[in-house]
Amino acid sequence: MLKKLLVALFAFFAFSGLALAAVDLNTGTVEQLDGLKGVGPAKAKAIVEYRTKNGPFKSVDDLEKVKGFGKKTVDALRSDVSVGSEPAKAEAKADKGKMDKAEAKKEDKKEDKKDAKKK
Repeated sequence: MLKKLLVALFAFFAFSGLALAAVDLNTGTVEQLDGLKGVGPAKAKAIVEYRTKNGPFKSVDDLEKVKGFGKKTVDALRSDVSVGSEPAKAEAKADKGKMDKAEAKKEDKKEDKKDAKKK
């Protein structure tokens, strides 16, 4: 009985640790990136395509260069992603806080419209 409990606790903490680990923008797969809050399959694919075309990300802020990502979305993802072995640094102002998924989508649409006007 005790052995089963210990195995269950070990499994719980092992999987919890995986869920809390930051995804590296330079090595994350589409599936891993898709698992991030606010990132769906299309955005995950856009990250991988950008990385393939332009080389590795130098900072989390480089994510703003990927189509569909605005400053607010990047700030919301900052604690869930990293670049290289270093965790993402909070380069944004602390008072910005996190935004929910709906706000992030609105911000991304605004950024896409700005990009379309530039072209």
